[in-house]
Formats: sequence, C-alpha cells, structure tokens
Amino acid sequence: MGEFLVTGPTGDVGRHVVTQLTEAGLAVRALVRDPSRARLPEGVEVTGGDLTAPETLEAALRGVETVLLAWPFPTWPGPPRQDPPWPDSAAATAGPVVAAVARHARRIIYLSGDHAVHRETERHIRGAGVPWTFLRPTGYAADTLGWAGQVRRGVVRLPYGTAARSPVHERDVAAVAVHVLTSAGHGGAAYTISGPEAVTRADQARIIGEVVGREVRWEEPPPAAAREELLAAWGDPEAVDDALAAWASFAGTPERVTDTVQRLLGRRALTFRQWAGDHVADFR
Repeated sequence: MGEFLVTGPTGDVGRHVVTQLTEAGLAVRALVRDPSRARLPEGVEVTGGDLTAPETLEAALRGVETVLLAWPFPTWPGPPRQDPPWPDSAAATAGPVVAAVARHARRIIYLSGDHAVHRETERHIRGAGVPWTFLRPTGYAADTLGWAGQVRRGVVRLPYGTAARSPVHERDVAAVAVHVLTSAGHGGAAYTISGPEAVTRADQARIIGEVVGREVRWEEPPPAAAREELLAAWGDPEAVDDALAAWASFAGTPERVTDTVQRLLGRRALTFRQWAGDHVADFR
C-alpha cells in the first residue's frame, strides 16, 4: 500500500492515527502548517501545507495513495480560536482542497461531523470521483476539557445538565480511522462512531470528579442567564445558540449509541470513565 497522508496530525485524533500507523511500520506523511513546531513520532515525514490555502498542498500530496482528511473542528464549551475562524475557512476552501486531493489520492477518508460545513465537504468528496469513507464521531469526550477550570473549583456551571451524549474517546476514533485506512471494503461507507453509552452532562462532571478525587457538582443557571454567560465567554452568538439548541435536543432525546467500534475493531468502545482516567492531569 502506498503512503498515507494525515492532515491534522497534531490534533486529538490525528496524533493517535499517526502514532498507530507508525507503530505498524507504515509510511506516514503528516501535513502541518509549521514543520519546525511539529512534535511527531520518529520516522514520520513532516510536510508543510495549509488546508486554508489549497495551492500549498501539492508537495504533500505527491505519491500519496490514501488521505485522512480532517479540518479543525470546534470543541465545547467555546467557539474555535482560529484565523480565519472555523468553519468559515473550511467553507471557503473545501471544494479546492478536495479537488487537489482527488488529483493525487486513490482514496479519501474524511473525519466528518454534524456541522453544515461537514455535510458540504462530504458533498464535494462524493463528487470527486475517488473512493471515499466518512467517519462521523458523536460528541467527543474531549469536549469536557473546556470544563477543567470549573472542575478544579468543584462546580461546573452550565446549562442542560440532563443532556445525554454518547461521548467517544479520541483513541477510539483514531483506531477506527486506522482500521479503515489499512483495510479494504470501506468504500462508500459512512460510520457513526460513539462511546458505549449515553451519559448526561451532569454525570460527566461527576465522573470526572470521582476520577480525579474531587467532589464536582453541577450548577444549572436559568436559561437567560446561561445564554448571557456563554455569550460573555465565547463572544459568538451563533456558536452559543447552536450549542444551546444541540444540548436541548439531547436533553429530550439522548444521543445515538452505535456498535461501530465493536463491529470494526472487535472490542467494546472505551467508556467516559476510561477517558477521564486518561486525562486526569488535564483536570488537576
């Protein structure tokens, strides 16, 4: 199999993908904005390029057979901090980026999501004329890293504590990605990757507290106050309203739990408690 190109190789998922591919003895090329700042495993070929500037991708794509395409995505709580901001940068360049990838690669594995930009990028990929696979994680367990300061104070003050998500460990997303990258039979598939159970936001805070050895309680602000507090913290009304709408939907209907990890990897997905155990240092 030819060389793999991994975009977003320093992100939560990408770094695990790069590590797992390298440990398997496979040739990996990593696309980063600034190669001088990349801290990647020995043996990885680091190449400069930027998904917001499609003209910079040609060198990274030469000789590549399979591309794991991943745009930066927002994590909660808080909007993304980028210049230009995500998802505007992805919306502006998705078409040209996909076209550039399709000129070189024989397969595209796309780390997707539930944002409109993800759906638009999927549309570009479907029309690119090369085999594709979409990976659609549910809510990332890592989204709760934004609570770290509040966890240290013992109180997480956020709305919709009853919203139940199926938080997925980034290592599981990476393991599914590596499986798809290195095996056949996934062309045209769209895999929703979730954790093994739905867990309310309040219970997530409680579990983090139990794992780090600190009592953490959930404090529910009134809806109007919650929106004002989030707006003051994030500064982006659209991001705030999108988040509130999503949390409200999961308070009414828990997020879907899938068997994708079990079916593809032959093992149970990692639990939220296991994720918290892997990230104790982030909350202390």
